[in-house]
Amino acid sequence: MPSLRDATRGRLLFGGDYNPEQWPEEVWADDVRLMKEARVNSVTVGVFSWARIEPRPGAREFGWLDRLMDLLHAHGIGVVLATPTSSPPPWMGALHPETLPRTEDGTVVSYGSRQHFCPSSPVYRRYAAALTEDLAARYADHPALTVWHINNEYCTHCWCDTTAAHFRSWLTARYTTPDALNEAWGTAFWSQRYDTWSEILPPRTAQYTRNPAQVLDFKRFTSDALLECFTAERDIVARHTPHIPVTTNFMPLWAGQDAWAWSEREDVVSVDVYPDADDPLGGQYNAMLGDMTRSQAGGPWMLMEQAAGGVNWRPVNRPKPAGLNRLWSLQSVARGADAICYFQWRQSRQGSEKFHSGMLSHAGEHGRAFQEIKRLGADLARIGAETAGTPLTAEVAVLHDWDAWWASAQEGRLSTLVDYPDLVRAWHRGLWENGTAVDFARPDAGLGRYRVVVVPQLYLLRDAAIDALVAYVRGGGTLVCGFFTGVADEDDRVRPGGMDHRLRELFGIRTVHEWWPLDADRTVECEGFRGTLWSEELEPDGGAETVSAYRGGELDGLPAVLRKGSAWYVSTLPEPVALRELLGRVTREAGVGPVLEGLPAGVEAVRRGGLLFLLHHGRSPVEVSLPGRYTDLLTGAEADGRVRLDRYGAAVLRDLPA
Repeated sequence: MPSLRDATRGRLLFGGDYNPEQWPEEVWADDVRLMKEARVNSVTVGVFSWARIEPRPGAREFGWLDRLMDLLHAHGIGVVLATPTSSPPPWMGALHPETLPRTEDGTVVSYGSRQHFCPSSPVYRRYAAALTEDLAARYADHPALTVWHINNEYCTHCWCDTTAAHFRSWLTARYTTPDALNEAWGTAFWSQRYDTWSEILPPRTAQYTRNPAQVLDFKRFTSDALLECFTAERDIVARHTPHIPVTTNFMPLWAGQDAWAWSEREDVVSVDVYPDADDPLGGQYNAMLGDMTRSQAGGPWMLMEQAAGGVNWRPVNRPKPAGLNRLWSLQSVARGADAICYFQWRQSRQGSEKFHSGMLSHAGEHGRAFQEIKRLGADLARIGAETAGTPLTAEVAVLHDWDAWWASAQEGRLSTLVDYPDLVRAWHRGLWENGTAVDFARPDAGLGRYRVVVVPQLYLLRDAAIDALVAYVRGGGTLVCGFFTGVADEDDRVRPGGMDHRLRELFGIRTVHEWWPLDADRTVECEGFRGTLWSEELEPDGGAETVSAYRGGELDGLPAVLRKGSAWYVSTLPEPVALRELLGRVTREAGVGPVLEGLPAGVEAVRRGGLLFLLHHGRSPVEVSLPGRYTDLLTGAEADGRVRLDRYGAAVLRDLPA
């Protein structure tokens, strides 16, 4: 099975999406000259080229792509070749309107943008497969080809009649009989019982709230339907080039794809990451997505897209300050990325994304963006040989699950303020600020290698996952769990007692009497901290220790944080400092320390392979004390006992013999 190592060949890949069809062909020579100057060694080609390759049904115009592939290879630049199936040409929507997706209320989503296809459409799938077949056959032996990139940012949803038929087939395979489906969906409520499969529709716009179990299954189905599109194209290119790895780019923490399931079908896991340059915690967000993607990959991964400067889709789009692009790129390398790429190489002059930054901006080769790209390219060349392919190990795992996310976002929930991604980010932030190395894991994964397992929230948990958590704690592991976890089974059926009995026994909870969500402007006082967002009326059993109790209000004296042995339950969301301190206590007691002690505020330390990365997220220079002698691979200078980091500075340190 091919891997990212086959593409990197002992170096870090550096480059981005290259869309030369937007420019006169005479510009290409200037592009490759500047790519070489910036040490670009990989570009992604063809992502949005369907109309250029197939200008009318069945036509094929590969000549321009032949010349481009040859040009890039002649200059030592590898190609991540994309199947351009994310953006069908206008002729498809005009000739085959049935390929266009429909919204929940039946509105047809027209062509004129991108991702305008119904994933269940056999017509779309037939055209996509035919184009992929011809693309793979033509370039299978081209020496520039290093990776296949299938489609782009799979994010289409559809509620049309074709989708409805596909959904019914998916449900038939899952439940076999309508009676089994009725039991799983709880259709006795509101007289929703289905007598035949033909009565079942996708959860379209309804008079009131829709059946949450039906909505949950439709989200599962949609992820699977898109995955069918991916695997169909993947299988075609793999048949032609079994030695070339295949990927598709995830959008981070996007609800539409179960990335655990998808990553199992990829040779290389890649992601598009766009932290807000104006967010003081943008570095933490970037770190979290690196940890998550590395965990999905089980090792090195590709940063397929990021912005060299600003983007164009936020309400206000500010550029990255000088140095921040370099810092976040090196941070991604520290957290396992073996490819640092961008959208896009040359900033577009027309179209919807002409104000989205590029490696080569509207300012040209003398602009700040390109000058910073050149510096980063040199940095990656210096560290690549000692970084590419090396592992990052962690003793703490954060559990994350799409089913739990989908189910917790139902229309009839207790608080719309409880947002699953925000909870995951809050708990990861506490670990990141403590300097704790973190993996992400799915609830049913083997957890025995971790000293600590953290559950920000998993509203829905399958029986096997609960049994695994109980066995993990019984085996000596430390578990710390956030509120409203283990409430529902895989069919979104509330478990007796409001939490599964195995978890209640594990945490020392006799009864969950009531859930008490909080308003946005409300907090709840607890011993030693304030809680936000949520609280719970818990009755502990005799074997549990109340680590912190609520003070005042309806829950006065009841436990806010419970502990039974090495299992901790946190029934509110502590404010950030308090959550960081709580996680610090839990990890220290479990024998897990920070990567490096005594760091100045804003400095992050990450160990990858034999290298120590120091990353400074502040604007004022700092000095970092070191436990030994090192060589900084970025500068070649020796760091003996200390190193200075300037604004957004970084050091990549290799141990020197004592």
